[in-house]
Amino acid sequence: MVTVAGAGWAGYRQLSAEDCPAPVRLKVAAPNEIQPAVRDAADTWVRSGACVAVTVSVVDPTTMAAAVGRKHGVNLVNGGASRADTEADVWIADSSTWMLRIAAEAPGFTPSMLGSIAESPLVFAVPADRPVPAAAAPKALVQRIATDKELRPAVVDPERDATGLAGLLLIAGAAGADATGAKLKVGAMQAMSANRAGTRGALLERFQSRSGIGLAPLSEADLITYNRNNPAAPLTAVYPPASVMLDYPYAVMPGIDPPKAAAAATLRTALSTGLFTAALARAGVRGPDGTAGPGFETPKGAPATIPPATPVPVKAVSQLLGSWSAITQPGRMLAVFDVSGSMNAKVPTAGGLTRAQVTQGVARQGLGLLDDRWSVGNWTFSTDMDGRRPWVENVPISLCATHRDELEAAIGRIVPKPDGDTGLFDTALAAYQRVQQGWRPGVSNSVVIYTDGRNDNPGGLTIDELVAKMTSLRDPARPVRMIIIGMGTAIDRAELEEIARASGSGGVFIATDPAKIGEIFLEAIASRKGA
Repeated sequence: MVTVAGAGWAGYRQLSAEDCPAPVRLKVAAPNEIQPAVRDAADTWVRSGACVAVTVSVVDPTTMAAAVGRKHGVNLVNGGASRADTEADVWIADSSTWMLRIAAEAPGFTPSMLGSIAESPLVFAVPADRPVPAAAAPKALVQRIATDKELRPAVVDPERDATGLAGLLLIAGAAGADATGAKLKVGAMQAMSANRAGTRGALLERFQSRSGIGLAPLSEADLITYNRNNPAAPLTAVYPPASVMLDYPYAVMPGIDPPKAAAAATLRTALSTGLFTAALARAGVRGPDGTAGPGFETPKGAPATIPPATPVPVKAVSQLLGSWSAITQPGRMLAVFDVSGSMNAKVPTAGGLTRAQVTQGVARQGLGLLDDRWSVGNWTFSTDMDGRRPWVENVPISLCATHRDELEAAIGRIVPKPDGDTGLFDTALAAYQRVQQGWRPGVSNSVVIYTDGRNDNPGGLTIDELVAKMTSLRDPARPVRMIIIGMGTAIDRAELEEIARASGSGGVFIATDPAKIGEIFLEAIASRKGA
């Protein structure tokens, strides 16, 4: 914090000269709930003599994230039209998770992060006439969300809203990381997805209309603002024991010129005053340390202090969004599994299971995420699996609703072929063609290949032949995502990336520790780069 303040003061002295023929023009994007407080603080700073003209615009974080992502080649959010007001020098999002999501897929996105300027903890909003008591054990509340049909839990789409994502993070943490917890987490997400909303406003309208929704994660500020309007169906806040926050990070966007960067750093110091904290309080938002300024309307049942939030690992965000995508966005997938001899290698970090056995476990977990609207196929490949052909079809791409038993049984056929090599290139082309042949509009059409080695198939396609053939087959109007999950250290990443690029959509995801391929699968499903 000392570094930020020092840089800001230097900029302030430079920009406060009496002669100001050409003020620095600084554009700030902020969410609706804190925009008035930021605007007033900026106006006060400018009136004090700063040679800066500041425009603070209301920009929905989803819209801003979509625009920033597009600039860096990431289709982070479907929708969110590009508008002039997304051209900001400073972006104050409602949550750091937006920054994490963009940076995870766009290494060129390197904003200067100057800390949090406000906080609003996540709460579970429940109708005041049917409160859900906070469970002594958080896992008990997750259990109720997953199993209580009368509760009708809801959520704002976590791919488009920070409170929805925060709710999933909280639920995942409470459910636990073991097999039982993973099943409980999926059950809770499935229950919430049945009543999901596109925006917070739409979700709050459901509460207002008494539609039967019994619980939803929202920010404390959302609940305060909603109740302030004396709704017919007021809400009560249930505060979870663990803290997950909307943290309103102050990000100076990459690539702006030095005078703007200096002005942005100085403005940041103007958002650290008691007057700014008081303005936040009037909006139902806390200061960055979790304390409430004067005039804050503390909800009934709020704890005396809000414990600091635990930093969110980007992998946790990616994996949750991958699970959510699999649960809520039915698709058409051909899963292709390497059964070359090297898949018999033991994985020390997986209790001595073989790579094939680890892959079987991941395949079962993945199938368990997919509801009956998904269509899935199962192939295995090595060399000479059917005559000279390196792959076999265990189950054609089939609807889970009618073929789930067959798909589960086929997972048992992920068994290494002794002395089998890796006919990757021919298999990748055949799988790509198969998904193209039955391409369906309105869903994701994808090939997911699991492999632990580089191509080794004498007489088969070369990498140049594969790339040329796949490129010629590519149809932008009928995209097929080629997702390749490499495990171990014997893969050739450059060749795998050539295959993914030739497909026109998809990506390569590497688990150097094969025990981690389950996590990698979820990250791959969540990835929006090349989507």
